[in-house]
Amino acid sequence: MNPKIIVGSILSYSYNQIISSLPSRKIRTAYLKAYLAQVGTGTAIQMGCKFLNGRKVYLGDRNVINFGCLLDGRHYKIQTGSDVSIGPEASILTLGHNPQSPDFADQGGDVIIGDRAWIAYRVIILPGVNIGEGAVVGAGSVVSRSVSPYSIVAGNPAKVIGERSHNLTYQLNYFPWLL
Repeated sequence: MNPKIIVGSILSYSYNQIISSLPSRKIRTAYLKAYLAQVGTGTAIQMGCKFLNGRKVYLGDRNVINFGCLLDGRHYKIQTGSDVSIGPEASILTLGHNPQSPDFADQGGDVIIGDRAWIAYRVIILPGVNIGEGAVVGAGSVVSRSVSPYSIVAGNPAKVIGERSHNLTYQLNYFPWLL
């Protein structure tokens, strides 16, 4: 077996099963800064998040990754802009299988999330999707296609239900105690 795969598996297991449960944000953040490809300044990753191949996960500045999220960077990258809010138990997937493949071949793509996007509770983002700047994805939505900037989408599959203001100026700063 490839030594890089072994080391990556140990790093993933260590974070996902041990470190992510520690109530010390400093320990979790220090580990993730060494493990993930990028953790931006002021980014908060709450307890219970899981990462599959963190070397392909790039988190921008002042992101809030709420508890219980899954970020799957196994073969393709996940990249977020600044001030991105990802709600509890959201899943960002970059890899699946081609349902038409006779040999169950892998199929996937990068997931890119723009600045000030808001991904709500229990959203599932499928491989190859881009979420535009300022876009909002409603709770429980399944995003199978890219979302235009400042669009508000919801449902399964997610469909446009509105438009968000373009005058966004906020910067996230959310560090709850013991999360």
